[in-house]
Amino acid sequence: MPRSGYDTVLLVTGYPSLHARRMIEHIVTSEPRALVYVLAPAALTEASPIEAPASALALSAAQRERVVFLEGSPHAMDLGLSGAEFRQLTREVERIHHLAHVGSGGVDRRTAQTMNVVSAGEILEFARSASQLSCLVFHSTAHVSGDRTGVVYEDDLDRGQAFRSDADETRMRAEVLLRRAMRSVPIAVVRPTTIVGDADTGESDRLEGIYLLVLLVVATPAEIAIPFPGRGDTPLNIVPLEYVIRAAHAIGRHPSAAGRTFHLADPHPLSARSVFELVTHAGGRRAATGRIPSNLAKALLRTPGIDRFARSPRAFVEQLTSDVRYDTRNTDLVLGSAGITCPPFESYVDDLVNVVREHMKARQRRRETIDDEVESDDPLS
Repeated sequence: MPRSGYDTVLLVTGYPSLHARRMIEHIVTSEPRALVYVLAPAALTEASPIEAPASALALSAAQRERVVFLEGSPHAMDLGLSGAEFRQLTREVERIHHLAHVGSGGVDRRTAQTMNVVSAGEILEFARSASQLSCLVFHSTAHVSGDRTGVVYEDDLDRGQAFRSDADETRMRAEVLLRRAMRSVPIAVVRPTTIVGDADTGESDRLEGIYLLVLLVVATPAEIAIPFPGRGDTPLNIVPLEYVIRAAHAIGRHPSAAGRTFHLADPHPLSARSVFELVTHAGGRRAATGRIPSNLAKALLRTPGIDRFARSPRAFVEQLTSDVRYDTRNTDLVLGSAGITCPPFESYVDDLVNVVREHMKARQRRRETIDDEVESDDPLS
């Protein structure tokens, strides 16, 4: 049963990613009698007292008292917990949000296998031992559909598709493990499409995917009309992190969620060109009437140094030209009564552009600082 004094107890993995931080904050603020255990890397807990990582959360002091950090690793045996910690959590935890994964196209296969598949196996073993478990929410991605086109249904998984990255393929393999266990373990799989940062602030862990498009626009001189890479008539499905957090939290609490998979997608996705035009407008630029053929765009994105801003940019160009649509029947059924809807891209495009601008300014400041330090150390200066 839950620890005395609390209505429910949860476990969240994936800290300190922005996704995990926002999930913890949402749980604590929306469930005033919830206790949240957070699996934290040793590097964080060794550098300061175990409670100190909570300072990174946008919570009051009283709310932080309901967040308990435990040193561990999502891909270690028993999650890297001590025997006593593991047994205590399996007696108390009722819901799990497994957010530990790597999604970047630039990671090597071994890392992707460890962080995605091995960690999925470990959280599954924990879930099997959790006597009070009502739902393990496994955070996957709609990109497990790989290079498929047309309509992808929520029950679809391994259809012989090819993948743009090891990260996407191993996340599909992780889902296979969870699907096999659904008959004996209460599991809900959530699959967001392309996630962008917080809808209110635009904050993001890294600049990749759609941010590469924004970077292209912001870095281009205002007098130059920017051509679009590809025809741009395919839908580009984007969802803000805030929506993903609220939706996944509601799904985890819904009594009929276990045993189902949920696509978290924009029900009215804009075309890739429409997204591009909105970005150029927000960035104070203008879009050219022509376009760059997609094969030439991929070649241009091999330019040395562009990977400093985004990993696997070629995969993003391929995404721009993939005609795929995601069925959301399970999601609509659960979220309809909760009043949770995906905001339109137009409502947060300005925030995305501002974040990229601030990133570029910060990068320039760091470069200037380094140059100043080098100059001051030069005995000939």
